[in-house]
Amino acid sequence: MTDNAILLTSCPDKRGLIGTFSNFVFEHNGNIVNLEQHVDAEEQRFFMRLEWSLEDFALTRSELPNAVEQLARNHGMSWSLHYSDEVPRMAVFVSRQSHCLLDILSRVQSRELAVEVPLVISNHPDCRPFVEALGIAYHEVPISADSKAEQESRIIALLAEHNVDFVVLARYMQILGPEFVARFANRIINIHHSFLPAFPGARPYHSAHERGVKIIGATSHYVTRDLDAGPIIEQDVIRVSHSDSIEDMVHKGRDLERLVLARAVWKHVQRKVLVSGNRTLVFT
Repeated sequence: MTDNAILLTSCPDKRGLIGTFSNFVFEHNGNIVNLEQHVDAEEQRFFMRLEWSLEDFALTRSELPNAVEQLARNHGMSWSLHYSDEVPRMAVFVSRQSHCLLDILSRVQSRELAVEVPLVISNHPDCRPFVEALGIAYHEVPISADSKAEQESRIIALLAEHNVDFVVLARYMQILGPEFVARFANRIINIHHSFLPAFPGARPYHSAHERGVKIIGATSHYVTRDLDAGPIIEQDVIRVSHSDSIEDMVHKGRDLERLVLARAVWKHVQRKVLVSGNRTLVFT
């Protein structure tokens, strides 16, 4: 695994920003391995993902955040600093449908996704056998209108106990409360079985079928307090035709959900997503 630093930044746009950051790395004997930037012309705001090798770099990991902070103050910059050898800890939430969960866990097992999964949380028992067969703790936390607040407090405690960095909702059919969402801002990734914002709700394939659509889609996004309206990370579509039944569309849609969710999780883990308001910049 490479030993690189990854800096995600945004600040008001002005001349010389790329030179400033490049010189910062150069002056401390670093070597840039990737630099992507974007300027929002309407907001006049600069965004950047900068990655450089820490081999022979003059600053230690304990010294680097203070040095970046000094740079940030000079440019009104918001920033986050990460390292390529970090292995984040991911909790997966699921209800009864297992297709996204199974896909994510298979990618973890094959090391396609460099994450640790200390636990899976569900409001149903259906997925317990194959989760526990992989040696992953399975916590069944039933949710009802009367118990929702209490059970979410229990879930928050479980995530803290296992030092979870982010959460993936692999078809978890519950709406998370505002306190939960606030604790994990931009760290809860959901898969929505529709190409948002078209045909939102619980029965998108039925709505799409009634309209005779020619494509269906899936959307992965960060969860916010506004249902299904968080910053979008990844989307894709697949063609359908008049000959496809609802069951055909569900089958095709589930395949798409797996792929779109996996792409979103991978981009999050690779620190390729920068959130700005209710939008994302997704670097290549």
